[in-house]
Amino acid sequence: MASRGQRFIDSLRDGRNVWIDGERVDNLPGHPAFSGTLDTIRGLFDLLDDPKRRENVGFAVPGREAFAHSSFLVPYTPEDLAKRSQAFDYWAQETNGVMSRLSDYARSLVAGWYGARKHLGKLDSGLEAKISAYYELARDNDRFLTTSILDPQIDRSKGLDDKRIAERYLHVVRETEEGIVVSGAKMIATGAPYTHDFLIFSFYRLDSRHSKHAHALIVPADSKGLHIVCRESFASDLGADHPLSARYDEMDAVLLFDEVLIPWERVLLYADADAVWQLRSHQSSNALAFHQTVVRFVAKLEFVAGVAFAIADSIGVNGFLHVQEKLGELITQIDTMKALLIASEARAKADPATGVWVPEPSFIDTARSLGTKLYPRAIEILQQVGGGGFIQTPSSVGAFDGPIGDLLRRYFEGVSLDAENKVRLFKLAWDLIGSPLGSRHELYERFYAGDPVRGLASQYLNADKSQWTNRVWQLLQKSRRTK
Repeated sequence: MASRGQRFIDSLRDGRNVWIDGERVDNLPGHPAFSGTLDTIRGLFDLLDDPKRRENVGFAVPGREAFAHSSFLVPYTPEDLAKRSQAFDYWAQETNGVMSRLSDYARSLVAGWYGARKHLGKLDSGLEAKISAYYELARDNDRFLTTSILDPQIDRSKGLDDKRIAERYLHVVRETEEGIVVSGAKMIATGAPYTHDFLIFSFYRLDSRHSKHAHALIVPADSKGLHIVCRESFASDLGADHPLSARYDEMDAVLLFDEVLIPWERVLLYADADAVWQLRSHQSSNALAFHQTVVRFVAKLEFVAGVAFAIADSIGVNGFLHVQEKLGELITQIDTMKALLIASEARAKADPATGVWVPEPSFIDTARSLGTKLYPRAIEILQQVGGGGFIQTPSSVGAFDGPIGDLLRRYFEGVSLDAENKVRLFKLAWDLIGSPLGSRHELYERFYAGDPVRGLASQYLNADKSQWTNRVWQLLQKSRRTK
């Protein structure tokens, strides 16, 4: 029997419409833009088949002789939450935190909805049954999931009252006995070419007047009329020269819906803006998903720091005070994010409405807001430590086997590394700071959690500020009495 990873690869040959470089992809697993990433994902899926390692990433499904990834585990105890965190960390360490949408984020949303299914079921009479059925299907069949919740950038100064905008944002065209037919576009779907299903809903709260745009859908990737339009590939087939680009290009895409039929069982909510917003903003479900993003981000900061430390050692700048200051800053970044993660888990509590054990959202939100600033700073430090050395490497590691190999070994040597390994290290660092993949990641970390300005403002608006202002007024009151 084929391994889980191979079954995942085989499942992608389902006739889906993936477009890149103006052409439809006929053989997704064999296409150079996707093959390296799919090899990475195959290995991650195969961990659940390994008796020695599956406990690190999965849990035994009650009533079934099978393991599922722990992103599907609905936590009701601190131990359950720790098991989820362990699984997120294991996958993140395996991919050095560079792959951010490995399905565990979107799966966590579904697990959160399932844990709150009775509570959320009050939003619509069929919602509880639909969530339950889909959760079990996705859990038991290793469904790869991702989200696509933003609208295309056409004219941000206009809203849905503008007909030109309304026609291009995803909307319901008509109803049928089988389901609803939708047209329009959604972005940004990270991991879109190899996902099984897309979770589709609005990122922003909609007015009740815009009911045909108010929906929460689970859309199969092989739906007729759905076009997955990929950005330029940043993948590489040169693993020695581009070790990250060769393995971890997640790919991002815009989804174009050309009268796509969504079956009723995949239509979670429809034509109810308030209900869609309540599902979208359900705090416990979001906290479970956002928890994954922080675990993954810690691994990524650790990786960047490790590269920076190795670069500093290799060229002998680790003894300079100003370099030590910068490297120490990287450590404070890691410790800050770890502390927020630990605090969120230590202060976790049961959701009174559902009993689900939820990490403290305030610490998760703070970590996500800080991350938008910490990662660009970490990359800046890495650039400063290596300096001009990043653009003074041979075009290929293979040059060491060429006619001037002996000269290269003499002049590219480092303090503690031979020339070839030093060049490999600098090429790895360049993949983080200067390659198309590296540039994409800096942009991603700035904006993956949404508008960072809106995020910080939301923290202020949602905080219980009286816990701090009360002390101010109490002091002023005491001062008045002492006059």
